[in-house]
Amino acid sequence: MQEGPVIGPAVVRAKSRWLPVAWSELPGFQDDQLHEAWNAWLRSCERPPAALASLCGDVRRLSIGNAAEQRQWLQTHWQPYRVQALDGSVEGMLTSYYEPELHGSRLRTPEYNIPLYGTPAGFGVRKPWYTRQQIDTLPEAQAALAGREIAWLNDPIEALVLHIQGSGRVRMIEADGRVRNIRLAYAGTNDQPYKSVGRWLLDRKLITDASWPGISNWIAANPERVQEMLWSNPRYVFFKEEALEGLDAQFGPKGAQGVPLTPGRSIAVDRASIPYGTPVWMYSKGIEVEYKRLVLAQDTGSAIVGAVRADYFMGWGKEAGDLAGRIKQPLRLWTLWPKGVPIP
Repeated sequence: MQEGPVIGPAVVRAKSRWLPVAWSELPGFQDDQLHEAWNAWLRSCERPPAALASLCGDVRRLSIGNAAEQRQWLQTHWQPYRVQALDGSVEGMLTSYYEPELHGSRLRTPEYNIPLYGTPAGFGVRKPWYTRQQIDTLPEAQAALAGREIAWLNDPIEALVLHIQGSGRVRMIEADGRVRNIRLAYAGTNDQPYKSVGRWLLDRKLITDASWPGISNWIAANPERVQEMLWSNPRYVFFKEEALEGLDAQFGPKGAQGVPLTPGRSIAVDRASIPYGTPVWMYSKGIEVEYKRLVLAQDTGSAIVGAVRADYFMGWGKEAGDLAGRIKQPLRLWTLWPKGVPIP
């Protein structure tokens, strides 16, 4: 990709360097459907960073504008910055995440016997908390979680997927037999390191394909080793219940910025590289897909570390999950910042 000239002094942050460039450097800028990104931007303006709050009036006004008006406003009032690592590298990695859709029960039954917990008694006092294996086996860990069950699932692998993604939509069978949709959102972790079950399987030469279809095929053929695989990841996530109706159902869970995520237009970033609420131009081309679009930095994650690193929120359900699980491809980023406003 052809890089244009740098047109001003660099801005150095804790993990990145921002280099001001011309709008013409942004691949596909003239072709993006900007109104899709405006939905995410409006959500960011519900809890805007202080430096960007004064622009939210224009963002709301232009939400009913056309693409030409939105593009002209950006080019007039905002400056694009090429994001690079402190070592000068401009290429990083894009991955993707999603919100699984699951079936659950409010009561434990012979079929639904995999618990999902709220935060345990005394949460935050002991750090790190018990590992996944200890939570399943130690009486003291189980005592701290007694009565904290929010829901019960019928599949340990679906429970693991929920723990990895951090949030999910659950079609819940209530105690009286009614069925309703809820969201189980991230409430905290046991502060143990995340270990990939795919990497565990690869290291033992048990699989050659670490995609979820590859992992699922191994699980189906090796049910007696599933518990061993699950315990290889010591990290454990605790949840909280949220409503899932009306407008809430049209957006994803709240990200680290504190606003709901927009499918296809929200990314998780390393906040030491890019502050929450920052509009970002993203370019990524891989075997599966090519993205050239405006997105909003609205979330983070323990594995999202580095200057040019993003996790792309795909949406919810099986189709989103199948695609998200295959995304691991090169990435370039440009932040957008209003002219005349100091970069924190």
